Amino acid sequence: MKNKNEGKDPTYNLEKAPVTKAISHKAIPMIMGMIINMIYNITDAYYIGQLDNTSMMASLTLALPFVTVLMAIGEIFGTGGSTYIARLLGEKDIDGVKKASSVNFYLSLISGLIFIIISVPFLSPVLTLLGATGEALNHTRDYILIFTIGSPFIIANFTLSQTVRGEGAATESMIGMILSVVVNMLLDPFFIFVLHMDVMGAAIATVIGNICAVIYYVYYLKTNSKVQSVDIKDFKPSKEIILNIFKIGISAFLLAGFLIVSSLMFNNYAVMYGDHVVAAFGVANRICQISDFIGMGLYMGVVPLIAFAYAANNTERLSKVIRITVLYLVCIILGIAVILFIFRIQILELFSKDTAVISVGVTILTALLVSTLFAAISGLFTSMFQAFGKGIQANIMSAARGVALIPVIIIGNKLFQIDGVIWSMTVSEIAACFIGLCLWMMSKKKIMETAPEDREIFEPEMM
Repeated sequence: MKNKNEGKDPTYNLEKAPVTKAISHKAIPMIMGMIINMIYNITDAYYIGQLDNTSMMASLTLALPFVTVLMAIGEIFGTGGSTYIARLLGEKDIDGVKKASSVNFYLSLISGLIFIIISVPFLSPVLTLLGATGEALNHTRDYILIFTIGSPFIIANFTLSQTVRGEGAATESMIGMILSVVVNMLLDPFFIFVLHMDVMGAAIATVIGNICAVIYYVYYLKTNSKVQSVDIKDFKPSKEIILNIFKIGISAFLLAGFLIVSSLMFNNYAVMYGDHVVAAFGVANRICQISDFIGMGLYMGVVPLIAFAYAANNTERLSKVIRITVLYLVCIILGIAVILFIFRIQILELFSKDTAVISVGVTILTALLVSTLFAAISGLFTSMFQAFGKGIQANIMSAARGVALIPVIIIGNKLFQIDGVIWSMTVSEIAACFIGLCLWMMSKKKIMETAPEDREIFEPEMM
């Protein structure tokens, strides 16, 4: 039975609900939202795959680092803003929440406009950097041009989906994600097949989906939120607000940034072995997103719980949240990975009829599935440090997940050629997971023993 205080108190699930229920309330909508986002990517790949054009499929993979840039910018305001909002709620500073949420939203829109101004003149150099050549080059240009034009809404969508969740409205966050994907799924066939716009059509459908989600989130915050604001009158930037947002957001940005580096390296090494390898990487990545995104949904979903409990000095609840989250992560990720491995060939055949793509895709998918558990644990360590306001440790984790890949993929390619490239991500994720464990063991005592008044102040530290 629903607790009578649950609907009235926006902090009920953050503060008072049983831990398992609180995790479910926060994580399940986030997981559903992540699954929906996964469907986003899979939908584009599926419809483009029906055109039986390997160059078009390759262009989706080649464009991934560019799209990840938008995600990285969105993570600054999404992760940074939602964590700060959760901590302010733990401190019962509702006025601070209103100001922080308004500043966060408008800064995300402004950053999108700046992105357009910077990116449009440099599309050609960007295409070269992405490794696009031949027929795939034109398809990649079409795809990223549309994403560039729609960048303010894409960034704002990333931002709002997390900040809405930061106040405890996990269901509303999920609804926005679902709306975005449903619109994309409905429009993809129209733009791709009816209007014959191919990859450009897929991009247009994605942007429109993001616009619809932003409209929904703004409507929710203006009409139903008891603590957040998107009113321009609350847009009062201050050093404190901006530093607190960027302190945590920058670690999320760095993580996404290193993922960009990873994608670029994979693309450039994969191109050496042919378009079929690039396409296989793209398909395998999208399939692995089933386990990756569920893991992300779980450890990102509990960040507000961790941040709130820490700011409120509820150490017992904090420890229990972390323990149960680890247990859930291990069981869920392993279960999904086993199922995907068993049906790996059948799943790959849904996206490509090219036997060369399927053949190398089996190996790539296996390697990525092995790495998913280590990636999830690394992600949890990063999220924990973000929630604690420990920017240095969070940044180290973000850097480790990218930096570790660079020597591994170079050495792997030199010694084992394509097999070395494929398994490099697995090796680097294991290394990052080990680094995270070491950082936690070194930081745990100090974090847990921090005085309550210091937890609540949350003053920006030196990065």
